[in-house]
Amino acid sequence: MLMLEKRSNPSRGWTYASPIVAVILTMILGGIVFAILGKPPLETIRTIFFDPLFSEFAWFYRPQLLIKGAPLVLIAIGLSFGFRAGVWNIGAEGQYIMGALGAAAVGLAFYPTDSWIVFPLMIIAGTLSGILWAMIPAVLRVKFKTNEILVSLMLVYVAERFAASMALGAMRNPDGMGFPGSRNLSQYPSAANLEIFAGSGMHWGVVAAFIAVIFAYVTLSRHILGFQVRLAGQSPRAAAFAGVNPARLILICLGISGGLAGMAGMFEVAGPLGQVNVGFNVGYGFTAIIVAFLGRLHPVGILLAGGLMALTYIGGEIAQSNLGLPSAAIQLLQGMLLFILLMVDVLANYRIRFAAGEK
Repeated sequence: MLMLEKRSNPSRGWTYASPIVAVILTMILGGIVFAILGKPPLETIRTIFFDPLFSEFAWFYRPQLLIKGAPLVLIAIGLSFGFRAGVWNIGAEGQYIMGALGAAAVGLAFYPTDSWIVFPLMIIAGTLSGILWAMIPAVLRVKFKTNEILVSLMLVYVAERFAASMALGAMRNPDGMGFPGSRNLSQYPSAANLEIFAGSGMHWGVVAAFIAVIFAYVTLSRHILGFQVRLAGQSPRAAAFAGVNPARLILICLGISGGLAGMAGMFEVAGPLGQVNVGFNVGYGFTAIIVAFLGRLHPVGILLAGGLMALTYIGGEIAQSNLGLPSAAIQLLQGMLLFILLMVDVLANYRIRFAAGEK
């Protein structure tokens, strides 16, 4: 009979090996799912995970890794602060949307002014919009002990409806012949988040993502805030004895995650997305949760995990085009990765042993 026996200390080997094992198992189980859907499993897995890097068109797809990965890394870095402290922000998608709307509002308000100040103002507006949206669950948690998981998640749907109303109303392009959607900000030089080096995929959002990784690494490993975050997550009672203010920590963690999610929304609406439209969000806020856990809530791990998830986005688009794979199958693959990772993570704290059955 198989039994789980709790380890005296978490296995360091399994802690680092479990993401790799989870990815391999996801490929295997994903191949089975693709076969059930009538798609060649090996070819589909190759298309998703290898073609963007090694096919004859890799020169075209590789810059897309930076474009797709930057918002995932930005949002996941913010989420990692809260998750480490036991503050569960599941509504980063809503904060991403509100950041995009706040930034777009500033950019459109200045249209067609040609000034260098517009883009920095959009960054500030996007970041503040994300922070303010994150403060709703934060304040409700601090003042009324509400569950930040439910509040932040429900606010995603509020943000989606608000974005749709803006695309159909106040932000609709007056020259768009009545079609929903704002002006294309990527064609407005003062508000456009253009590539720094043409054809590289490197825009200011990518730079911000790398800065966020460095900031998070230094803060979590060298700063008193990082110590408080780790202590609150590992032992709330010890944190209380150490003088950590839980209310303040909740506000800070949700503020950081909301601000980085809003910043990600700003860089997207000013660049790759270009405009506010009905349903312009693509689920980065939810996918970033997978990125955060796949990266072990560590900044460098999140950077690598963001690249992997960006790979599934790009490879998924190729598979949809070349193999007719439904987009829902890619979302299923990403969800499977999170659940398999959580399953494999059990082995970091428990070991499997065989025991004789009772007679």
